[in-house]
Amino acid sequence: MCWSATADLWAGLGIGAVGLVSIASVRRAGDVPLAALPLLLGAHQVVEAAVWRSGGGAGPATLAWAVIALPLLPVWVPVGVLTAARPADRRRLVVPLAAGLATAAVLAYRLATRPVTAEVRGHTLGYVVDLPHAALLLAGYLLATVGALLLARDRILRLLGLLAGAGAVVCVLLWRTEFVSTWCALAAAASLVLLVWVRSRA
Repeated sequence: MCWSATADLWAGLGIGAVGLVSIASVRRAGDVPLAALPLLLGAHQVVEAAVWRSGGGAGPATLAWAVIALPLLPVWVPVGVLTAARPADRRRLVVPLAAGLATAAVLAYRLATRPVTAEVRGHTLGYVVDLPHAALLLAGYLLATVGALLLARDRILRLLGLLAGAGAVVCVLLWRTEFVSTWCALAAAASLVLLVWVRSRA
């Protein structure tokens, strides 16, 4: 989806619409965080459209993009899986949540103390953040986001985890320097799976 401002804008609006339908379909309060995830990811794509239009750089849109992608998502996803889970299944989700909180704390600190910039690289955007121990942070991020989904009892959430994990591998292999941007686009495309999940819960 990261081919242009127009592509990001329309993709964001479409994914956001899926999010609205998901939220409207919720029947259990604990399902709201995961049902709202497509809405968040759609907003993220719209923010990226603003980054495109500004030509990259270190402006407010770039920072907003980084806040959603970096500290917010590794907390949002495991919290969503945890609140949607049955009480008996919640103990197994403590590890991804702890990984997400620790990863988000480091990422939030770095965003507060270091600049983040976006660079237009052909038909995609690359985001540059000065991160210590990047491999460890990436492992914590994936444990929180993909790991939480794979540990869910619900088979649709596990399918979403497999799709997100496969997307992450593709991102690493094909677009290493634009990993986070492409990862978010692939995660956003999985919003339809979340809509199916919400409707199956109803």
